[in-house]
Amino acid sequence: MKTEEQKKIVLTDASMIITEACVQSGADVFIGYPITPSNRFYQYGGNRFPLFLAGPDEITVMQWMAGLSTAGRFPVTATAFPGLALMMEGLNMSYMMELPMLLIITQRLGPSTGSATTGAQGDLGVLHGAISGGYPLPVFCPSDFEDSWYLTHEAIKTSIALRTPVVLLTSKEMVMTSKSFDISDLKPLERLSMNFDSDPIELPYQTYRSGQKMVPPFVPAGNDEYQVRFNSSTHDNEGMIRKNNPESLNNTRRLKEKIEKRLNEYTFFEYDQQDDSKDLIVSYGISAEASRDACAEWRKSGHKASLLIVKTLLPVAPDILGIIRQFERVHFVEENITGLYREIIFGKMHADSVFSVEKIGSMITPEEIIKSLQS
Repeated sequence: MKTEEQKKIVLTDASMIITEACVQSGADVFIGYPITPSNRFYQYGGNRFPLFLAGPDEITVMQWMAGLSTAGRFPVTATAFPGLALMMEGLNMSYMMELPMLLIITQRLGPSTGSATTGAQGDLGVLHGAISGGYPLPVFCPSDFEDSWYLTHEAIKTSIALRTPVVLLTSKEMVMTSKSFDISDLKPLERLSMNFDSDPIELPYQTYRSGQKMVPPFVPAGNDEYQVRFNSSTHDNEGMIRKNNPESLNNTRRLKEKIEKRLNEYTFFEYDQQDDSKDLIVSYGISAEASRDACAEWRKSGHKASLLIVKTLLPVAPDILGIIRQFERVHFVEENITGLYREIIFGKMHADSVFSVEKIGSMITPEEIIKSLQS
């Protein structure tokens, strides 16, 4: 139990916590174009990152992200859906080139420009299909300030380990709402390096030749020892465009395999199981707090329910599916109009035992979740 002297209470928001976590974790470049509600990242990034670049638009931001990543820097950007839409081609390019980077997406009410000052959880469907061809993109989602700290570190760690862009999915309320918080609870983070802990470099060096970990050793462009070819088209191990070459197609398949086969390394969730409960509440992000409160109130009234807060949203981990399968009734809580995560899990054919608490324009309340439990 900490004394009052040991506590360090500050007024902060998740934008500041995530920014500081990025810097402590070794991210050394912030590239941004300001857009509400992610503009605090732009402000904080300019003060905290060793290098800050103000892009003229989101398309340019992604090109600069890719260029700096090839040079061995770890770049971070933050945007909302309109910016993400413009970044999509560059994101696919970086994915194919196997470039580590972090995209912080702050969700707001859509469609289109929607309402920049109203929160939502509406971008998961876009991210689920962001990479052309159905390739998985790792998506992490913090549910509170503690997650904003530690999950940011895990997102960067995953990006480096798998040589892939990674998304940290946030929301307007979390990153723009300031509150008192004891930052002494946040432990220092390990500084990560772009020197990949992968298989040793085989000679002659080939940019995309991988070993058992399915991730090629990273060598930055412009180094004095090896010739490096980064390529966003279908390529072989050398990075040469050879579309119908079996080696090239195997390289393309590997992009999916390295992310899915190592999913257990970066699967995070919070599971509060109550014995003999038949109901499971499933939530993520900003709706998690209301879900925690609803579960506690439901139990106080003499009923039983378990709670699953998902923090690695994509790809969907077998552990998540295994928990969901154990329950007779599952209640998905998410602030969008269709139940995006529910659809990712169950598709369009919903069973009678699957319920959704959905809402747009304002945050979901514990009472609305309890109403679903009562149905």
